[in-house]
Amino acid sequence: MRKLYHALCKAEVVICGIGFMFLVTFVFLSAILRFFRVSMSWNIDLAMFLLAWTAFLGADIAWRSGQLIGVDLVTRQFPKKVQRIIEIAIYLIIMGALALVFVFGIRLAVTEKLRTYQSIPIPYSLVTLSLVFAALSMIFSTILKIRRCIMNFNTQAPTGGKK
Repeated sequence: MRKLYHALCKAEVVICGIGFMFLVTFVFLSAILRFFRVSMSWNIDLAMFLLAWTAFLGADIAWRSGQLIGVDLVTRQFPKKVQRIIEIAIYLIIMGALALVFVFGIRLAVTEKLRTYQSIPIPYSLVTLSLVFAALSMIFSTILKIRRCIMNFNTQAPTGGKK
């Protein structure tokens, strides 16, 4: 199970990186072609599609690796056990919010299944599924963070951050 999770995490990083390269390429190509008065509207639609996927996958990668900003100005003065309890509570709140995003994202994807982009025949629900996929992946990452926090409850080692 652990190998599968790590393989999915690596695939997510590769997909996000490739998607970002194509996103930059399409936007740059569109700007160059617009300079020569050549309109390719599908570039912008595809760039918006890639932006959604790379942004949400990137958010999951940042969450999993502990790269998101955190404020611990007040909590760092508390005893370690209190810090762990607060950390677990915050993770549970985040997981609840992610579950809501997942459920309502699926509902939105179902309602958007008939809507397509103007210039390419891609259903708009594929964009919405990026949010669903990222929320589900972030839920798994949050569960692992909670598990790590519980396993290290009595230690002094920091629990937030990398897998």
